[in-house]
Amino acid sequence: MPSIPEAELIRLQANQAHVRNICILAHVDHGKTTLSDSLLASNGIISSKLAGKVRFLDSRADEQERGITMESSAISLYFKIRRRVAAASIAAAANKAAAASATAVPSGNVTDQSNDTTTTTTTTTAAKEEDSAANSGTSTPAESVAEEYLINLIDSPGHVDFSGEVSTASRLCDGALVLVDAVEGVCTQTHTVLRQAWKESVRPVLVINKIDRLITELQFTPLEAYIHLNKILEQVNAVMGTFFSENVLEEDYRKKAEKKKDQEGKESTTGLEDMFSDWHVETQDDSHIYFHPSQGNVIFASAIDGWAFRVDQFAAIYAQKLGMKEGVLRKCLWGDFYLDPKTKRVIGYKGLKGRALKPLAIHLVLDNVWKVYDVVVCNPDKEMTEKVVKSLNLKVLPRDMRSKDTRAVLTTIFSQWLPLSTCVLLAVVEQLPSPAAAQKIRMPKMLHPFETTPPEPTEDWEKGMIDCDPTSGVVAYVSKMVSVPLDVLPKNKRKTLSAEEMRQRGRAQREQMVAAAKSAELGEVGVHLDVDEVVANRLQKEAEEKAAADELEGKEALIGFSRIYSGTVRVGQKLKVLGPKYDPANPTQHCSEVTVDSLFMIMGRDLIGLDQVPAGNVFGIGGLEGHVLKYGTLWSAEWEGGQNLVGKGLETAPIVRVALEPEDPSQMAQLVRGLQLLNQADPSVQVLTQETGEHVILTSGEVHLQRCMADLRERFARIEISMSEPIVPFRETAVDAPAQIVTSSAMAVNEAQGRDQGEKLIAKSETGARGTIVATTPNRHVRFVVRTVPIPEDLKKYLLDHAEQIQSYVEDNGGSSNTKNNSGAAVLMGEVETGEKAKAQKKLLDELTPLFAQAGEDWKGREKDILAFGPRRVGPNLLINQLGFDFSRNRGNNSNTTDAEESSSNGGITVQDMAESIQTGFQIATNGGPLCSEPMLGMAFFLQEIEILESSQEVGGEGRSKMAVSSGQVITSMRDACRLGFLEWSPRLMLAMYSCDIQTTAEVLGKVYAVIARRKGKILHEEMKEGTPFFSIQALLPVVESFGFSDDIRKRTSGAASPQLIFSHFEVLDMDPFWVPNTVEELEDLGEKADRENVAKKYMDVVRKRKGLFVEQKIVEHAEKQRTLRKN
Repeated sequence: MPSIPEAELIRLQANQAHVRNICILAHVDHGKTTLSDSLLASNGIISSKLAGKVRFLDSRADEQERGITMESSAISLYFKIRRRVAAASIAAAANKAAAASATAVPSGNVTDQSNDTTTTTTTTTAAKEEDSAANSGTSTPAESVAEEYLINLIDSPGHVDFSGEVSTASRLCDGALVLVDAVEGVCTQTHTVLRQAWKESVRPVLVINKIDRLITELQFTPLEAYIHLNKILEQVNAVMGTFFSENVLEEDYRKKAEKKKDQEGKESTTGLEDMFSDWHVETQDDSHIYFHPSQGNVIFASAIDGWAFRVDQFAAIYAQKLGMKEGVLRKCLWGDFYLDPKTKRVIGYKGLKGRALKPLAIHLVLDNVWKVYDVVVCNPDKEMTEKVVKSLNLKVLPRDMRSKDTRAVLTTIFSQWLPLSTCVLLAVVEQLPSPAAAQKIRMPKMLHPFETTPPEPTEDWEKGMIDCDPTSGVVAYVSKMVSVPLDVLPKNKRKTLSAEEMRQRGRAQREQMVAAAKSAELGEVGVHLDVDEVVANRLQKEAEEKAAADELEGKEALIGFSRIYSGTVRVGQKLKVLGPKYDPANPTQHCSEVTVDSLFMIMGRDLIGLDQVPAGNVFGIGGLEGHVLKYGTLWSAEWEGGQNLVGKGLETAPIVRVALEPEDPSQMAQLVRGLQLLNQADPSVQVLTQETGEHVILTSGEVHLQRCMADLRERFARIEISMSEPIVPFRETAVDAPAQIVTSSAMAVNEAQGRDQGEKLIAKSETGARGTIVATTPNRHVRFVVRTVPIPEDLKKYLLDHAEQIQSYVEDNGGSSNTKNNSGAAVLMGEVETGEKAKAQKKLLDELTPLFAQAGEDWKGREKDILAFGPRRVGPNLLINQLGFDFSRNRGNNSNTTDAEESSSNGGITVQDMAESIQTGFQIATNGGPLCSEPMLGMAFFLQEIEILESSQEVGGEGRSKMAVSSGQVITSMRDACRLGFLEWSPRLMLAMYSCDIQTTAEVLGKVYAVIARRKGKILHEEMKEGTPFFSIQALLPVVESFGFSDDIRKRTSGAASPQLIFSHFEVLDMDPFWVPNTVEELEDLGEKADRENVAKKYMDVVRKRKGLFVEQKIVEHAEKQRTLRKN
């Protein structure tokens, strides 16, 4: 436990201005946990010599074994600053909470380092006034004022499989430390975490880590390193610039759309102003979003060697020597600024006049760092090391100087000269906002995510959240549920006694034993305990405590990892829990009431019990089990209604699924319970129960799957579990190519369902276009014609890219609640109420219209006739009404009924009665295609004709009773017609693809290519990172071939290459699964059995076999070669 008393940390929670909630974000293996260790060492939680080795926040065994973080971990740190201020300005500084930004002094001048806490002396504006007064001949007494801060730190994973953990961490924080490896530069996950921070309005500070690698591995000179570091800054700023430009363009598009709407119906004025406004984009200041050392938001660090600096520290040293103002020098200490050796003045690039001068950043900063590495590590020189220590005014013990471990000597020097914890925590305090300041920016966007300019707060709860008011009602957000062992909870832990308490207990026991002995000697009446009995009682008590601890061992409890935005939450308080699907319009649904069971301050692996938590803090809360599944909102019970704070993160889509069952069938209940705990404790996993009763989990990737299985076996279920082979999703589509002769395996569906009954009830049209199918129900009551067409590429891309937009619109206007009442109505033409829904409808139509027009004459204007999207009513497949009349059931008694409608409804079953069945058949068909019952993608089905045959035109109850039978038969007939129309084209399988990013050296480049090629991947591009020996390779790899890929590539390259796999998209496998040699040339080259493997057929047969579908496979090749063994 830390040397900081718990009471100190709890006390600081109440001072919002001195609380910082931060997270550490980075690509995998860029040094997040090592940096965390150094910060923990400043509080005495671990030894400074173990920083970077113990990985304290990686509490799982598999995290330590793999060397990567898999779960977000939180801890609270204490940080103390001692600021020098002029005596006359102390009162004014006390009244102003937001004083001028402090400038760090190198640790050679650090004072008051007590209790293993980080204490830094800083200089404020008042101190600068004191210095100027001293220079003018007057003296002003200076005093120091101590300021204490509570830093709530969250360490998040960098592996792409655990992006869900990054989302949960960033939602709770107000600031972030974004780490970038100085050698590898900006990587895939760096983009992802920067986007997440931007989306959540989390203010970042850039930490360029592992600068020691530039010196020891790449052996850069200070000039080369300076150029390289500038390129990294440019890369990061380019990423930030793209986020800003996206926002500007979206805002500009919205303003132009509003202006266009306002001008509709009015006489539009023409002129230069209107022409100018058509292309002009309003300029906005974006200087605040970029990183630059002069702004203090860039830290240069080596976490493994325990040092870090900002240019502010060197500006404070050299300002007086150069006779410059510190603020001016800070702006000149990074960039094209140089020191004129003659005039001792700082000059710009134009003042060089052909002279080869070093930039100030090299001359005053990097040269000094490189010098220390040179004399200590690269070219060890004991005498020079002692001179460097003396010149820096450091106190290094002779024992440390004699150490043969040069890295240990280096760490000792840097820990005093440029201590990492001091620099980083000071940057956190100065650059990142307090909860009260941050919530004024973040809360309006969180409460009104779709409003560009959020309205002024009117409700009390809204004002309380924006002001971070601890006296208001309680509003908190639970970002995830954390599973912890029961014996870790404070109420179950044996209290650790201090030395004084142990001495008191010993004295009391000795006094008891002496009193027992005296009583026995005097023969007093009563029950007397001798010494042996006293010892026996003590042993019995210890045994009971041990038995109670053993009973708790292995059991888990769930606590909520939370952030409180307003109010003060207390133990025993009643709160409302709002689920992720909570809608203020229906306040009674997805809402329950809980009583707060316990509150905790999270200290890594330990928990500190709390009685209350004020607004602005990160904390743990007990009592939510059974009320919160993964995340939710806590709301004051006194307030009516509520606001759902659940946001959308950047989680990777779960793509790998496996079926689970216990090895011992009698332990099924334990497996079910374990899956429930896993589903709550892991924000990225999905747990499903199939219709067959199988228990299935979906994970983000192979590493995520391995972690989930380890959790189930060792923590949650604690039983042996059998796991199926990973189940990878496919998609089915069709292309405009010559169709192969469909084999019996493809048509097995129709044969198995007995569709051949005398004559073909479902058959392709002899006169219609390709893909046209004429279908008749088995009772011959309904006949319809459906034409299947592949969707054009541009339109298909739009449907895939705007899936969320389409889903939100369809759920609001054409979802399950409305579909039954309006089946057959065009999805985008229904009557919607004014406001956001009408805007969404108009936007969809406006964007679809040109895409349909480009697709050809058959598509032009058909966007208004879309009956349904599929599968699940939101997928990238279309059902389009080509009947020529309204297909809606709720037409009423429309006097404008056309002749076509009249011929389709002669008093009995009507066409409109079949609308819902037609759509249901379409949904079933697109949810499971004919190849291997996987969802279709990119197919359109035009409903051209539908007819109620004369045999069904019976009036009265008998006709209506037959309608139920006809509806079911229409569903199956529509399903089979869609599937048969699909097979009329050239069917293709679509493979789920990973985007694979690999960084490696030239020596193993060929081995990397070989592994990718063997797994049917393809290289997109490779490039050498300028200034480094590393190649960056980007490739696509089928998910079905990816299992074991990471281990394989590490073995082949001896650990020199490690891939990052991110699900990208579905890609067409350009191979017909029904291809067999047909022509004379093919038969001559490949033979009747086709020596070339049909990969598409292999994938298709594997999936069909797994699903229990018919597979055409020869079990016996040559019957005459078999033999029967003679029985003896």
